Amino acid sequence: VNTTLTWLNLWQNSIDTVGAVALADVLKVNTTMTDLELGYNNIGTAGVVALADALTFNTTLTALGLDRNEVHIDGVVALADALNINETLTKLGLRDNGIDTAG
Repeated sequence: VNTTLTWLNLWQNSIDTVGAVALADVLKVNTTMTDLELGYNNIGTAGVVALADALTFNTTLTALGLDRNEVHIDGVVALADALNINETLTKLGLRDNGIDTAG
């Protein structure tokens, strides 16, 4: 596990769900990253659910950018549940995801 990287910007890199799940596995054990930008990657709900699960373990990430990733209600619910546990995330970007009033 990398112990020096604090900021990673993967904006618009075709990460998709598989990549998001892999990043989520890393976030569960990473203790140095504070800022992760994943905007415009078509992560989808399953990828966001995996990232939300990682947030329940991670204690260092303070900013997560998920703009324009096809996040829908199940992803929003997973993130909300994770934020009830996570005490370090202070910035969460979800713009342009088509989240309606139910989200």
